Order: sequence, then C-alpha cells, then structure tokens
Amino acid sequence: MQRGIVVVFVQGRPWHPGAGASGGVEARGGRRARKGAVFYCQLWHVVGDVVWQRQQQVSPQMSFDGRREELSSSRRVAAEDAPGVVHGFRRAARNAVDASFDVVEILGVNGYFMNSDGHAATGIESRCRFAMEVADTVAREVGGHRVGVRLDKFDATDDEHALALHVVSRLSDRGVLYCHMIEPRVDGRRRVSRRLLPFREAFGGTFIASGGYGRDEGDAAVGEGYADLVAYERLFLVNPDLPRRFELGAPLNECDAATFYGAGGAGDPAVGYTDYPFFD
Repeated sequence: MQRGIVVVFVQGRPWHPGAGASGGVEARGGRRARKGAVFYCQLWHVVGDVVWQRQQQVSPQMSFDGRREELSSSRRVAAEDAPGVVHGFRRAARNAVDASFDVVEILGVNGYFMNSDGHAATGIESRCRFAMEVADTVAREVGGHRVGVRLDKFDATDDEHALALHVVSRLSDRGVLYCHMIEPRVDGRRRVSRRLLPFREAFGGTFIASGGYGRDEGDAAVGEGYADLVAYERLFLVNPDLPRRFELGAPLNECDAATFYGAGGAGDPAVGYTDYPFFD
C-alpha cells in the first residue's frame, strides 16, 4: 500500500495553501487517483503574509513563482490570540478530513507548538498547555484515531528533554494515533543518533522515528523495536520510487537542497518536488 502526505497550512501565505478557510484543501484532497494510498495532511500554523512585526526581521524570501516577499520572523502566540489559533487547527483538521484525507498530522517542531524556551518557574504544564489544547481540540473534531503529532527534541538540554518527554506522555494519555519524532543531529550532521528511546517508551501508540535514516538503519530500528515506523522524508522527496529502490538495492538520487521550499525554478513549483527521475 502506498502512503502520501500533503503539507497544508492552518493559516496560509500566498505560496502556502491554507486549510483554515472553507474549501482550502478541497482541490488537493479528493479520492481521485487514490489507488489504495493513505493520505496524511500535515497542519502547520503560519503567521501572517506581510511584515507586521519587525523585531528579529528575516531577509526577504523568494516564492516559487518569482515574487519577492518581505516577511517577519515568527512570534509567540499571545494569550489573547491562542483561542483563535486553536480554532484554526480545529477547522483545518475538519476541512482536511472532509476533503478525504485519512489522517491529519499536527506539526510541532521548531518551537511551533509550545514554549520550549520558557523558564522553569513557569511550570511544565503551562509550557505545554497550548500544545495540549490543540491536540485535544483536533482529536475531538476528527477523532484521535485520525490525529498524529510530529515533534522534535528541542535543544536537548535537561530542561528541554523533560518538557518533550512530558508532552509525549500527555499525548499518549490522549490516545492520538502516532507520535513522529526527529532524531537530533550529531555534530550538526544528518546521521542517526538513536536518542529517541525514552520517548518511544513513554508513548503507547505508534512511534515514528525520522532524521538521517537510510534503508539499513531503518530496517534495524524497526527490527530492534526502537520504532514502529521510520520516515525517510528527503529520500522520499528525491526518489519517488523509494520502496522499489530499497527492494532492489538500486542507487538513490541526490537531493538538490537549493530547490527546497520552492526556491528553485521561479514560476515552476514542480522543480525540486515532482521532477526527480524514477529508477529505470
């Protein structure tokens, strides 16, 4: 059986499709050409489409169609804005399921999901309150069996480790379908670090590991019970027939990082996404 994943944003920018508005995922969702695949819709909250907060200004970004966008860096969700953001996740999840996606994955990496840099004095429950509200609301809307969460290990300090472990435990209590976690990089490089075992043990559902895996590392992780599933991400992006290549031991395409996130081929969003060759 095939698997598919589509990234859809709770609140969109001009080149980021938004799922929050009614019909925002309809054209991407349906069961056309499904061919037995299971489709996952990843939900990510994107703030704003123009500069409206200038602290920590980021450099201009070029969209896939060649437009130059002036953007600000992300900011924390203010307390008064949190209910609206939670509602946005709920509405996006409902739209995704109504558009025939099978599962929604809440993107919780890179500080998008909780206060990972707060002080201990704020309390661990306070720091993950927003994350739990999002998970609870989405699960109530579409059912926990349709909800996964993708997390990282944050800064890997003792404090961040404790926060991440607490969040994973709370998600397990809520019965979400899976927890998908990224291995921390080793010396800044992409190779498997095998540091997710405490989180795997804390989560009672399906546990997915990702980050630096190849075929042999993935087989070992699943075979040894370190993870239930392994996500290959970049390898799948640049090798559309990755399972067959793994089966045959065939060589893999090399990724062109310059084309990630729509950066390559102005005016042609296929460049770097759907133009990698199949194994002949």
